[in-house]
Amino acid sequence: MFNKEIWIKSASHLKNTKYLALMAIFIALRVVVASMFIPVADNLRIGISFLVASVEGAIIGPAAGLLSGALADLIGFMLFPSGPFFFGYTLSAMCSSMVWGMFLYEQKISVLRLGAAKAVINYFVNVLMGSLWSAMMYSKGFIYYATNSLIKNTVLLPLEIIALVLVFSVMIPILKHRNLIRGDNTVPIPWK
Repeated sequence: MFNKEIWIKSASHLKNTKYLALMAIFIALRVVVASMFIPVADNLRIGISFLVASVEGAIIGPAAGLLSGALADLIGFMLFPSGPFFFGYTLSAMCSSMVWGMFLYEQKISVLRLGAAKAVINYFVNVLMGSLWSAMMYSKGFIYYATNSLIKNTVLLPLEIIALVLVFSVMIPILKHRNLIRGDNTVPIPWK
C-alpha cells in the first residue's frame, strides 16, 4: 500500500496513452454519475460515484488517482455547480481517489480490502474533511456537520460495501481479461 514502486508505476500511467484515455473515460463517468445524487441534509448527499472511482483506483493507482480525482471534481463543478467553489472539496476528491488506489491497485481485491478502503473514505474523507469544509463554508459548526455526516456514512457503509462487492464481482473478470489489474485477483464474493 505504501510501496514506493507502486506509486512510481501508478505515476508512469500518466505517460501512457492507453491509461490517459482510460482516465479520461473514468473522469467523464465520474462527472456524470456524481451529478446524480439524493440530497439528505445540509450539504449531505447520497450518490454512487464511489463505484466508478473504486474501479478506476484499481486500474490506475494512487498517484494517477490524485490527478484524476482533482480533474473529475473541477470539471464536475464547472459543468454542474452546486454552490460556491471551495478547494477543500477538490482535496477530498483527490484523497478519495488516492485511497482507492492505495487499497486496490496491484493488490488482491477482497471484501475486506474493499470495506477497509470505503471505511477510510467514509470516516476520514467524508466525515472529518467534509465536515471541516462545510463548517468553513457555511454557518453551522463542525460538530453539526460531523454528526450528520457520521450518521449518514455509518448507515450507508454496509450498503456501499455490498454495492462494491457486486460491482467488482462483475468487473474483475473483465479487467483481468483486458490486463488492467493483476491476474491473481479473484471475484470478491464472501460466500465462495
